[in-house]
Amino acid sequence: MRKTMKPIAIQEIPEHIQNDVGTIYAIHFPKQGYTSDVGIIETANGTYVVKRAKGERFCASLEKDAKALTCLSSTALPIPTLYRFHETKHKKEAWALLEYIEGETLQQALEKETNEAKRQELIFRFGEMLAKIHSTPCPRELIGQKPWLDEMLEKAAYHLAHDHVDGTAELLDELMKKRPAPCPPTLIHGDFTIDNVLVRDGNMVGIIDWSGGAFGDPRYDAALAIRPKQNAFQHESDVIVFFEGYGKKPITKEEYEYFANGLYEFF
Repeated sequence: MRKTMKPIAIQEIPEHIQNDVGTIYAIHFPKQGYTSDVGIIETANGTYVVKRAKGERFCASLEKDAKALTCLSSTALPIPTLYRFHETKHKKEAWALLEYIEGETLQQALEKETNEAKRQELIFRFGEMLAKIHSTPCPRELIGQKPWLDEMLEKAAYHLAHDHVDGTAELLDELMKKRPAPCPPTLIHGDFTIDNVLVRDGNMVGIIDWSGGAFGDPRYDAALAIRPKQNAFQHESDVIVFFEGYGKKPITKEEYEYFANGLYEFF
């Protein structure tokens, strides 16, 4: 599900966050934010990212993002530091204050890269970054009480009943009946796309939007990573390079369809 969000006004930022950062001089809006508003704020004490979510579902998503960042803060993964999570339940809003990581999204970098060798190098490193995530021990707090796929299918059913999603009842029934063969779970990002990896000078410098972080099926991350986008994964050669960086054989066509064109349709 995708949602158009309105920009944040400086006066809307909670007092707690304004006290943390000092005087806010300016706020800019990157091309990010599907479930929350995202603003880059210039302040007396430096540059930060502020995120705002509205409504129960999106507030819960931002809270999960904040929890994952806290749990993963001691790992070697390049993730932003969470400075504050603030929820105003009476307004059904949630806010997060985050470290600003200078860079552009991998999608932006790939869209403008005209040198094919450099473009392929970015895709290779994208695969390497996913391997780094999947080899990082999963914090206990991110391990669910049920198997990950069971929880995801339950959430899919709930979203189908209560929200606007691209998936259908027929698709959900098929996903429940035709589950892929089990594979060992790992730490997963849960939305590992070229929109959620930041690049600077050809290096992967940040992984953002961790609301789907969990102990889950690594094939889900891989499937979302290779979904075709402008100047990325439109040809099989990109998929091959990605899995060379990842260090494992590519997922099957059936696995890709199940996760990218199936389960993801409910999220």
